[in-house]
Amino acid sequence: MEENVTMNATENVEAPKKSIYSLIEEDILARDLDEKTKEKKLKKLEKLKKQQVNIMLVGATGSGKSSTVNALFDMNLAKVGEGADPETTGISQYQFENLTVWDTPGLGDGVERDQEIADDILLKLQEKDEDGKQVIDMAVVVMDASTKDFGSYYTLLNDVLIPEFGDDANKRIIIALNQADIAMKGTHWNEELNEPDEVLSAFLKKKAASVRARIKENTGLDVKPVCYCAGFFENGSQRKPYNLAKLLYFIVKAAPKAKRLNIAANVNADEDNWEFNENYEYTSRLNRDFGEIILSCIDEGIENGVELGEELLGIPGIIIGGIVGAAAGGVRGVFEAVF
Repeated sequence: MEENVTMNATENVEAPKKSIYSLIEEDILARDLDEKTKEKKLKKLEKLKKQQVNIMLVGATGSGKSSTVNALFDMNLAKVGEGADPETTGISQYQFENLTVWDTPGLGDGVERDQEIADDILLKLQEKDEDGKQVIDMAVVVMDASTKDFGSYYTLLNDVLIPEFGDDANKRIIIALNQADIAMKGTHWNEELNEPDEVLSAFLKKKAASVRARIKENTGLDVKPVCYCAGFFENGSQRKPYNLAKLLYFIVKAAPKAKRLNIAANVNADEDNWEFNENYEYTSRLNRDFGEIILSCIDEGIENGVELGEELLGIPGIIIGGIVGAAAGGVRGVFEAVF
């Protein structure tokens, strides 16, 4: 047994990646700070680390909820199981270290079945943590971008999601239009650039506006839908995701600030998932959101004007960036070391 261990130790095996939290902790300890200040920062980091993010996905059968989970998060780190309560056994649970994704059964298989699913979702939304706060932080409503049937969605929004989220419904419900690449008939997807052509792009803008208007008219909820493609296998090849950074941005903004770093810690490390987007506006916003949280752990009081985005510090390659100026002491390499 000892001989095998010795042989393995000599092999050129890449060291395991460190967690974001470990790297930030190392940075704090390495700083020229008094022990009291270090202790304060470490306690703040530990408090952030303990925050648990809970994301619920709802949508029709075939809308791509599971592929969305796979695209967004590092499923190699997830434990897959059923809902924790016997009453919600139809809800699948993807458990990461400090992030849980609740994938609900598909809607649209009949009125009676939809009602059963709605009851399970209601039970989950009514769960409270030890502080008496709602366990579920947000609901991502995944729709097929080509769908014209919104009946089951209106019912779920009106009867369950909006009442349970209350005054925060507009902030905590995300409308995600998946399968943007096949949203209209014909071949309107540029395979080389992995993006819609002008015809499909215009169609998606109109579709998003139409969905927003219809949902507002029928439920009162006013949210901006995200058109994206989670990616899928076709003829043995993988179509790369599109506009995933925008969807991640909406998810991050829906989460409490204290929990956002824990989302960053669990995102999918495949750079291809984040490369193709309609623009880089949302990657820049993600840079600020995550960058500010890291700075608040390490260098409280740094000016808001610190430039982020020049050198990649964040989610693989293209998502979370940041070069922290000399005044901040630099937090270089945190995310590269993770991914």
